[in-house]
Amino acid sequence: MSDQTLPPCPKCHSEYAYENGFQLVCPDCGFEWDPKEFAAADENIVKDSNGNILQNGDTVIVIKDLPVKGAPKPIKAGTKVKNIRLTDGEHNIDCKIDGFGAMGLKSEFVRKA
Repeated sequence: MSDQTLPPCPKCHSEYAYENGFQLVCPDCGFEWDPKEFAAADENIVKDSNGNILQNGDTVIVIKDLPVKGAPKPIKAGTKVKNIRLTDGEHNIDCKIDGFGAMGLKSEFVRKA
């Protein structure tokens, strides 16, 4: 890793991390981590339309009308969706919406509430 910039500490976000063998160490909080573990975790980050990081259990708001196949009406902009679950794939949010049931949403069409 010495040929590139070291990532900040995942615990306190200090930019002064240093290498100690195969581990990285934060001099500010003392946290030690394997950079390979946290690099894999960074790939699974899901962000909303504004760039906020989403997590399981978050509440989001739909930002535009979304047509639903087989439904007579779209999901309206401003619809609040509680207790989301993040998944892999194109529709990376699983949720239940009142009046529609269980479905998948794309994170680009929601914002964190």
